Amino acid sequence: MKIFVAGATGAIGHPLIAQLLDKGHDVVALTRSREKARTLAEQGVEPAIADVFDADAVKAVVTHAQPEVVIEQLTSLPKTYSSESMSATAPLNSRIRKEGGANVLAAAQAVGVRRYLRQSIAFWATPGIGLADEETPLASDASPAVTADILVVTEIERRLLETPNLEGIALRYGFFYGPGTWFAPDGDVAQQVRQQQFPIVGNGEGVWSWLHIEDAAIATVAAAERGNRGIYLITDDQPSQVRVWLSAYARWLNAPPPPQVSVEDALQMSGADAVYYGTKMRGVSNAKAKRELDFQPRPLEWLSDNAVARVG
Repeated sequence: MKIFVAGATGAIGHPLIAQLLDKGHDVVALTRSREKARTLAEQGVEPAIADVFDADAVKAVVTHAQPEVVIEQLTSLPKTYSSESMSATAPLNSRIRKEGGANVLAAAQAVGVRRYLRQSIAFWATPGIGLADEETPLASDASPAVTADILVVTEIERRLLETPNLEGIALRYGFFYGPGTWFAPDGDVAQQVRQQQFPIVGNGEGVWSWLHIEDAAIATVAAAERGNRGIYLITDDQPSQVRVWLSAYARWLNAPPPPQVSVEDALQMSGADAVYYGTKMRGVSNAKAKRELDFQPRPLEWLSDNAVARVG
């Protein structure tokens, strides 16, 4: 198939492009950088140079490509993970997802693209008993910054799924780990854990749902090839409470045990988002993706039976 990828140079972009090419697809990738265009061409990808905020330019490159499928992975996230860095990048991240994404979606609809996939987020489900699924609404009373992001996600998912004459698919990914992510051994969170700057908040009962970056790419290709209109939760099989995964992660990194701080102290030091992520998160089920996409995620690296401490 001819597949147009917007956001091909982010963390998921490299494994996604590799998977698409390995499956024999003809790939066109959007970038505004001529340097990145050369890198994409060296990978065997046809680069399409345009600013995602320039609607006419985006329409022109999508029209030229004439793809059957569009995969949109547009985000603008910081290299470092902290409340300050996330706040600083939030305006651009929201704009690129809303305005940039709207431009790509409009161009896809104008040229008659058959299927459109959009990156979304799995871990903001409404609190409740058991694992959330695709029918579970997103939380409406989370911490202020998270609630603002949820409103953006809700808007872009609604816009996609209500677009006529298009098979819209929202891929709600879990927390990425693996090469090029914050949780890689050389990533920012790993460094914070080594320095005991990533604490367990309260009792650490928040449940995180994980996804290896390469499994994200595999699932995305499967959805591009045979997914059905709607939402898929793309996560691994091991939703884990913070007190469990963070302690195991520290051991895997050969780092000191993570400190534990009270909810009150976390509110003062890091804000309401840190408390939400540490204590309120709800795990999600990947049953639909496994059933419809034959998704088979790998075990979470530092919780697998053969996990061993890393050096470094």
